[in-house]
Parts: sequence; structure tokens; C-alpha cells
Amino acid sequence: MPTATRTADRAEIAELFARLANLLDEHRHEDAATVYHRDVTVRSPRGELHGLDEVTVHLRRSQVEGEHTQHMHGDVLVHVDGDRAEATANQLVHFYRTGEAPHRTSGLRIAGTAVRTPAGWRFSDMRITLTWMREEP
Repeated sequence: MPTATRTADRAEIAELFARLANLLDEHRHEDAATVYHRDVTVRSPRGELHGLDEVTVHLRRSQVEGEHTQHMHGDVLVHVDGDRAEATANQLVHFYRTGEAPHRTSGLRIAGTAVRTPAGWRFSDMRITLTWMREEP
């Protein structure tokens, strides 16, 4: 595979993390198909979800009235192997109310498999591990 193609694939897969953060922060749950494959599996401290519909329902139900989030990803690593890729990132999430400092912050480790689809790269498997959490008094 040409270097330019591998580089473009890595950039697009890394962008999935940014698009996921925006989708979550903006509560655009109906756009989950722009990030997740229809047969996605998501494993997190809250359990395991199978399929795009189940993930979308979970995202809607987990929204807390009046609470906002700010998701940030860093240390993104991507290894492309044809039409599949393994990707990892550190995620920092601030939970806050409008005009207030965060009342909770979490550090997570995200690892997943992305697959090439006709619509572009999508996460087909995601593993979310909580590494720490801080609650503000």
C-alpha cells in the first residue's frame, strides 16, 4: 500500500475520535452512523452494547438534563492493515453545567477496531476503560 494512502487512512481514522467527541458533546446521537459501523460492539465500565441502534439508544438515555460534556482525545495511535485498523487514544472528559467549572472529570483509555466502509472508516469495535475519575465537591 502506498505511503500516501496509509497516511490518509491514519488521518481519517484519527479524525473518527474528534468526530465522536463532537457527536457526544453536541448530543447528536442520530449521527452515530457517521462514527460507528452498524454492527459495532462497545464495551465500557457500564456494560456491553451491540449494534448501532443499541448504541444510539444508550447515548440518548445516558444524557443528563442540564449537564454538558467536553471530550478531548490525545495520544492517538493508528495501525492500518488493509481495510481494518487498530486505534487507541487517551480521552479526557469534563462534565459541567452552563457557566460553571466542571463538577466531574474522567480519564479514559479508548481502544478499537475501525473498518473501511463505502462511507469511509467506522469503528466496528470499541473498548473503553476508565483509568481515573475526579468528583468536585
